[in-house]
Amino acid sequence: MGDVTEAVPPSADEPEEVAVALKLIVGRIARRLRQSHAVGDTTLSEVSVLARLERDGPESPGALAELERVRPQAMATTLAALEQRGLVSRRPDPADRRRVTLTVTEAGRKVIRDRRSEAVRQLATAVEAEFTDAERRELVAALPLLDRLAERL
Repeated sequence: MGDVTEAVPPSADEPEEVAVALKLIVGRIARRLRQSHAVGDTTLSEVSVLARLERDGPESPGALAELERVRPQAMATTLAALEQRGLVSRRPDPADRRRVTLTVTEAGRKVIRDRRSEAVRQLATAVEAEFTDAERRELVAALPLLDRLAERL
């Protein structure tokens, strides 16, 4: 499991200390989850786009770039890779035939399910092994705060 040492918690009165601690901890969790996927697997940006399309429905490349907070050129690269692998499909926008929208395909949904399943399994195993019932309740109580923070970034 690695080195498990109790770090001194940041002062709640010091937002910068809290931000530093959050950045380090969230980064470590994300890296460990990424490491569990084979090389050549779908990138995090690709998974994020697939998940957004699955959750929110068809969207234009420009809107996706804005929602994902990336440059249109970066989104074009991500979408080209997803389209080439058959994970998204491109269709004319029914409201404006000059525009295109992208939709997640069944193959894209399978990638999302498989990736989520592995990450969820890994997280669930760690939560069960490392946390008491009371600590799990604390984690659950923090989830809305973390979600709100993610929405504000």
